[in-house]
Amino acid sequence: MSHPHPELGPPSPLPANGLRITPLGGLGEIGRNMTVFEYGGRLLIVDCGVLFPEEEQPGIDLILPDFTSIRDRLDDIEGIVLTHGHEDHIGGVPFLLREKPDIPLIGSKLTLAFIEAKLQEHRIRPYTLEVTEGHRERIGPFDCEFVAVNHSIPDALAVAIRTPAGMVVHTGDFKMDQLPLDNRLTDLHAFARLSEEGIDLLLSDSTNAEVPGFVPPERDISNVLRQVFAGARKRIIVASFASHIHRIQQILDAAHEYGRRVAFVGRSMVRNMGIARDLGYLRVPPGLVVDVKTLDDLPDSEVVLVCTGSQGEPMAALSRMANRDHQIRIVQGDTVILASSLIPGNENAVYRVINGLTRWGANVVHKGNAKVHVSGHASAGELLYFYNICRPKNLMPVHGEWRHLRANAELGALTGVPHDRIVIAEDGVVVDLIDGRAKISGKVQAGYVYVDGLSVGDVGEPALKDRKILGDEGIISVFMVLDSSTGKITGGPHIQARGSGIEDDAFTAVLPKIVDVLERSAQDGVVEAHQMQQLVRRTLGKWVSDTYRRRPMILPVVVEV
Repeated sequence: MSHPHPELGPPSPLPANGLRITPLGGLGEIGRNMTVFEYGGRLLIVDCGVLFPEEEQPGIDLILPDFTSIRDRLDDIEGIVLTHGHEDHIGGVPFLLREKPDIPLIGSKLTLAFIEAKLQEHRIRPYTLEVTEGHRERIGPFDCEFVAVNHSIPDALAVAIRTPAGMVVHTGDFKMDQLPLDNRLTDLHAFARLSEEGIDLLLSDSTNAEVPGFVPPERDISNVLRQVFAGARKRIIVASFASHIHRIQQILDAAHEYGRRVAFVGRSMVRNMGIARDLGYLRVPPGLVVDVKTLDDLPDSEVVLVCTGSQGEPMAALSRMANRDHQIRIVQGDTVILASSLIPGNENAVYRVINGLTRWGANVVHKGNAKVHVSGHASAGELLYFYNICRPKNLMPVHGEWRHLRANAELGALTGVPHDRIVIAEDGVVVDLIDGRAKISGKVQAGYVYVDGLSVGDVGEPALKDRKILGDEGIISVFMVLDSSTGKITGGPHIQARGSGIEDDAFTAVLPKIVDVLERSAQDGVVEAHQMQQLVRRTLGKWVSDTYRRRPMILPVVVEV
């Protein structure tokens, strides 16, 4: 198995008969999926998603793929193929279209409807091409065929990309539920047909490669939800992804059966469910869905609220309910259902929300104590089955953390893919398909791009490090006035602490040390303000460390007069 090397340099020019594959996100992480294909000087992008921040990224709203490697080649992009409508596959599109709004978007009806609604908020009207399974479309030099795959959202597609360099199949996210709620199966017949033609490189979803066996059918959840609804005496609050239409349909069916009304909470949930209903993907009995404002007129035993926040997102509705920061107040006897799996890295945040809800008396039903969710990604048994059908000549695991990519590679090897034809890459690692073999040829920039409010890319790792220090250790500010000619202190030092746990009065002990250091510095002829600030920072920092074993941020302010 080939794998990236930390010393990889820029890739060499692509030969005329070669196809280049550059993942800019989604490898070594869950989210931010984006892959760039290049042939004959033209580019095709598959997906452009976002990654959601973790605790060590305070203040960050979203994390984008790094567009640096393609920013000078936006005119070469033939289009963006979107495999399905989840945020980790479409959430970055508005930010790329800000740089070139006329890049065509290619996807299924529901996927395009979701992204078009999102782009309206950015005042972008995209060029779109709607495709369906079985559809074959030439996009520049790329001959693309779309294949139905089953996932946790309707209308998901895999894409087979044909070029003179060979055929690459990108699965997107998929599983092989044999009893899907919408009766739309992963089209194994189409994959077998592509296999007969010859799949030169397979890019395959790795998210569940470590999980043995097969993913249970979505239909298994319906009976569990009915049991929860039958036992609930007060309100039922369901937290789900705003795009998980299959799960919301099951909630609606159970609510209808038990005589409850449903209200959607949160802008993205209301928007997406409205789109799904209008396009016929969500079946809503008349009178079942009501406005959240009307719920006060209904008894608690007839209420179902559907909101976001199943991953413990701080600003999502469920987290705010747990923190008593939402108009909907959790009371004793409410039932809360977390109808989703845990995305790796979110465990602490989710359990913090569960504990908060439980504190207020809610009965919290989640995947750990009831079967209220099944994954949307193929497990090891399904992947083995899939590889035996596809028989790829080369394999490149995608969509997953390192452990998932490694596990997926091992599954491919078990089905007969030679080890030297399995490429384990990471974001930015360039893979070339030349003469039927996939090999790593270099690396391009593919770091995190942070979205903080209206700022995109302005916040970097140093700023995040400062925010983490501020959050963990607090800040101490030192203000003083110096005579610019003599370097003598004419005012201060005045010291204030915030968030450090140190009372302001405690700094009386260190003030003489600071004054002494500055006076000796002035005697040595050091009177420049920046040098003075550094002396204060070192002196005060050492005293705080020795006295309290803490490392707060120290901000000296020197005013020269």
